[in-house]
Formats: sequence, structure tokens, C-alpha cells
Amino acid sequence: MSDIQGKELLAAIRHAGESAICPDGSTVRTIGLAAEREIADRHRVSRRDVQIAALSAEITPRRYLRNLGTLGMDGQIMLLRSKVAVVGVGGLGGTIARNLARVGVGGLVLVDGDVFSEDNLNRQEFSSEEVIDRPKVEVAVGEIAKINGAVEVTAIEKRVDADDLAALLPGCAAAVDALDSIPSRFALSDAATSAGVPLVHGSVAGFAGQVAVIGPAAGGFAAIFGDREGLPEKGVEVSLGNLPGVVGTVANIQTVEVIKILTNRGEPISGRLLFMDLESVIFDLFDI
Repeated sequence: MSDIQGKELLAAIRHAGESAICPDGSTVRTIGLAAEREIADRHRVSRRDVQIAALSAEITPRRYLRNLGTLGMDGQIMLLRSKVAVVGVGGLGGTIARNLARVGVGGLVLVDGDVFSEDNLNRQEFSSEEVIDRPKVEVAVGEIAKINGAVEVTAIEKRVDADDLAALLPGCAAAVDALDSIPSRFALSDAATSAGVPLVHGSVAGFAGQVAVIGPAAGGFAAIFGDREGLPEKGVEVSLGNLPGVVGTVANIQTVEVIKILTNRGEPISGRLLFMDLESVIFDLFDI
């Protein structure tokens, strides 16, 4: 975009800006959804570019008003400029992808080679009776477009191997482990370590779940599972199943960990494992 185009875009955003009252009673300048779409079309730029330009001019896209008090405009810009890989778009990954789109993460790489089946209906965010047998990433892309048209989604509809993961993670600010097999988790961890990308792990079995943030120098999944040799393909979730409330709890915590990483806020669960047993309402943090 040339300087002239940038100035014209900014002028259009400022002209469309309106005053709005925040929940705390303060007044801010905002831009609404219709104006954002119209400006993007007229100036032939992405919705993401319009949102970033507006925030840089201290004009908040109205959809993010409830983010402002916690993240501020700078934090929202950081989210919009970030790209996150969500590997696995089922129970955990579907909820996380939805959450990240709502909060305004500007780029998502969604990876899954599976299709929706009837036994996904109890917990998976994008599943419905109408999409049985359709690819999960295909459905997710369509649903995310309905949630936030500024999010730029790259869909990878395949069961990725180590080489695929090594190619897709560079350029990502974080990766999310929403997989369902231990060997696949190790492959993702290896790729994240090689790419220097923090990995947000989550898993669920019955009433229990766990979350960890594995930094590039943390030793990968061996820090949680030990030596990969001799480990089973699947964990205890094969027998205990996955309950929707527990899946949602783990996915929501993973989402917050990603937000903290992208905005440099708070204290991520790095070097520790958060274990939860919702049947007994127990939450414990363990060093790993």
C-alpha cells in the first residue's frame, strides 16, 4: 500500500468513526461492521488491514469493545498481526479456533485431515447433524468467516507428518496441540521446538484434563510423557471418553494461554502442567 493509499484509508476510517460508550462509562471512537466492510471493499484492502489501521488511529472496531479494558488497543493490534497454528480442529481445536477468531487473532492455520462423524456431536464446536462426513477444516473455515471476516484462515486438510509440520510453523507466533494421538503430539512438539514456536498443549479424558505451555527450550513432550519409545498410540481417553464441559474448560484455558503469549501479558503455564479433575473439583500445577 502506497503512502497516498494509506492516507486515504485512514481518512475514510476517521470519517466513519463514531463515539461509543464503553461498559465502564468512558467514551471511545469506534467503527462499525458495515463501515469496516465498505471501506475494505472500496479501498481494496483486507478487513484485517482496516481493523489494524483503525486501532492505530485509536478507533476501535466495535466488535472488540469488550476486549479493550483487558488488552488495550496495542494488545488488540498484536493479536491482529499474529498467526497461530491450530493442529487438530475437533473438540479442543474447534473451540480454540472459534475463540481466537472472536478475540481477533488475525491469522489462523487450521490443520486436520478428518471429517465430522456422529460421535463428534457431543462436544465438537463446529459439528452439527448437517455437516456429518464433511471435512472439519472446510466447515471451520466457513464458520469462522461468519464470526470474524477479518481473520485470514489457511486450511490444511490432511493428516500432517513431521515434514508438513516443519513447513507450516515458521511465521506462527504460537502453535496449539489439539491432537488425539501421542506420536502426533511428539511430532508437533519437535516441529515447534525446531521453529522456535511456543506450543500450547491440551488433552482431555473423562472428567480430567491438562494444559501446558512448552517453550522451544523445554525439552518438548518428553517433559510430560517421558521417553516416547514404548508409549501407546492413544491415552486413557480411549476408555473414558470426552465430555463437553471438560473439553470446553481445557480449550478455554488453552485459548487464554495463547492470548497471553501473543500479547506478552500475564504468566503463561511455562515449565508447568495444569492438571484438573472436574469430578472432584481439583486443580493442581506441577513442575515439568
